[in-house]
Amino acid sequence: MAVFVIIVLLLLFGTPIFIVIAGLALYLFSSSQIDSSAMIIEMYRMATTPILVAIPLFTFAGYLLSESGTPKRLIRLHDAILGWSPGGLAVITLISCSIFTALTGATGLTIIALGGILLPALLRGQYPERFSLGLVTTSGTMGLLLPPRLPRSGYAILLVVLLSGFSVQRAVAAHVPRTRFHGVEVWRAFKESIWEIPLPVIILGGIYSGYFAVSEAAAITAVYVLLIEVGIYRDIKWRELPQIMRKSMVLVGGILIILGAALGLTNYLIDAEIPLKVFQFFKAHITSPIVFLIMLNLFLLAVGCIMDIFAALTVVVPIITPVAIAYGIHPVHLGIIFLANLHIGASTPPVGINLFISSMRFEKPLMRIVQSVLPFILILLIALALITYVPWLSLVFLK
Repeated sequence: MAVFVIIVLLLLFGTPIFIVIAGLALYLFSSSQIDSSAMIIEMYRMATTPILVAIPLFTFAGYLLSESGTPKRLIRLHDAILGWSPGGLAVITLISCSIFTALTGATGLTIIALGGILLPALLRGQYPERFSLGLVTTSGTMGLLLPPRLPRSGYAILLVVLLSGFSVQRAVAAHVPRTRFHGVEVWRAFKESIWEIPLPVIILGGIYSGYFAVSEAAAITAVYVLLIEVGIYRDIKWRELPQIMRKSMVLVGGILIILGAALGLTNYLIDAEIPLKVFQFFKAHITSPIVFLIMLNLFLLAVGCIMDIFAALTVVVPIITPVAIAYGIHPVHLGIIFLANLHIGASTPPVGINLFISSMRFEKPLMRIVQSVLPFILILLIALALITYVPWLSLVFLK
């Protein structure tokens, strides 16, 4: 408990997250008499991950888009088509981030790749900054519950409805300006954005159809954005490229350090069999399925904060599944509970990894990011409670 209190205090006082995570991992390795080279091994393993190349490429493309006139053009197009609808841009942000996460399997990558264009667009549309930061940080949460990652589930639909409703309410409360629909303005805005509109169609369509992988999609995105913003629109001058590259790669370096430290901590948790010990305790002391589900949610939220989702899937699923089935929980229902918790945990204060990625990507203090996500986390937790105790929402599309 003392170690946890120290960690929280260090984070609140602004200590870089990679120092806190790496320090904790090294302390745990040392206390267990494990060589500290285990941290280096995990960092090397991360360096050999095929999807790693997508991070710098998507980050560079995102910075190019955010530094160009793209946000202004897309705001004009949005106003022309959906400007009459309250919260239209916020709902588009929610859906876009969710689809991207469904394709990549990583909410952090969604913040990196799409945040640079969506946050400036929301701010230009006069959405409140706190709301916009929270929306972009958490919108990808439901992505793994959408096709092709999972069969359709009522939980994904529930999340869309709840978060869209909240976004519309905030837009109305903030008096976000609306415009009347004019066909001529739609055509003009469409022509102005003609080179940027095909980008999501090409990338998402290519991944969905299987023509190229995520890393290839990142390369195509970077080249395409570079050509249109520098060569066609000329919003960015050639002499400005080195500065944009430097800013984007500084962000990439910071994120990779955090991920490497987090993988080292994950390695300790796996070696120490922490998940196994927790579930042995559950099995020995909990008899009620309802109490089990409550404890399961709390445990998985904690796991989502501190463990990589792929490591969590590998380690925890084989342990949890037999216990959950013994309580009469359907495997599909369990799977949705599992993924929902992990991705909510990734954005949950105080140590959710997405909070730190968002803080670095948007150059905002960590506490401001934490404050911005709290309303969204509350909505996600309400939806999680509904899906946990109403299995029909998970199983309605199963047959």
